[in-house]
Amino acid sequence: MSFLILVRHGQSTWNLEKRFTGWVDVELTKKGESEAEKAGLLIKKKNIQINFYYSSLQLRANNTLKIIQKVLKDKKIFFRAWQLNERHYGSLTGLNKIEISKKIGEDKVHEFRRSWDIKPEALNKESPYHPINIKTYENLPIEVIPNTESLKDTYKRVIKYFEEEIKNKLRDNNILISAHGNSIRALCKKLFDLDNKQISNLEIPTGNPLLIELNTNLKIIKCEYLDKE
Repeated sequence: MSFLILVRHGQSTWNLEKRFTGWVDVELTKKGESEAEKAGLLIKKKNIQINFYYSSLQLRANNTLKIIQKVLKDKKIFFRAWQLNERHYGSLTGLNKIEISKKIGEDKVHEFRRSWDIKPEALNKESPYHPINIKTYENLPIEVIPNTESLKDTYKRVIKYFEEEIKNKLRDNNILISAHGNSIRALCKKLFDLDNKQISNLEIPTGNPLLIELNTNLKIIKCEYLDKE
């Protein structure tokens, strides 16, 4: 038996401003820091020894994890992987969700946000929001840096990493992943065998740990969000 804990980062500055963030590397708000601390306290109550920690390359997920580890008094080095990054929102990156909804319609924005294989137009490489112009990604091979992504694209990279780097460790270790709404949705699609319609409707709350108990064959025994509120 083992445990997998999935935590979407706490509220970020661009979450607060209702902007499409994607690969732009923004910080947590004070509320986001509080959410991360609460997540740590909820995990601590379960008295589960975490063997491995994983996160994306992005500050909001990394700092959420650091706050959780501080609460747990656990100084283990965590693995950082670009494959666990948030979905790249292409030309929508940086735009206000409410304003763009008024401009192109709520249905179109919902389609971009929640459809399985539809992606926004590519983000111009001259944009300061393009990953090639963001210091966080300066050491990434250019061929792995996207210009835009669908959820399907995000799923492919997240699950490939999960299968290659995390799955076997999970058979006899407890693992915590601090990541993003869409990278966690991708993991949930795989773990819970969700179809494309189900995954389109799945919402992932910020800062609320999803505790998943698995047997030795990695079949789910039970799962629960730790913040019942």
